Amino acid sequence: MKLYLDDDIAAVALVQALRQAGHDVRTPAEAGLAGVKDPVHFRQAIRESRSLLSRNYDDFNKLHDLVDEAQGRHFGVLVVRYDNPKKRRMKSHDIVRALRKLEAAGATITDAYIVLNHWQ
Repeated sequence: MKLYLDDDIAAVALVQALRQAGHDVRTPAEAGLAGVKDPVHFRQAIRESRSLLSRNYDDFNKLHDLVDEAQGRHFGVLVVRYDNPKKRRMKSHDIVRALRKLEAAGATITDAYIVLNHWQ
């Protein structure tokens, strides 16, 4: 899967785990966009035909809704929720496993907003 990681989730361990699992990963630092606002990251993901992966579920849900309402297109918003109990928070290997399950199920990612916690 082609992924663009938001600043809030672009930890080295996750990037390495995703790449080892065969995903094509791009980080904000690699794109020269570290620290920019969420709409800029979303636009970059769309420009690069990548699904966006973030922990920032609220802002990207709003951006997804905006694109949807404007009848636009994007390559998917994948979020990891961290508001659940700490012991259930997803680690790098959990995210990799959830992506594998999502792909194996043949889920439609384009134009979708998907909470990866539901795919554990």
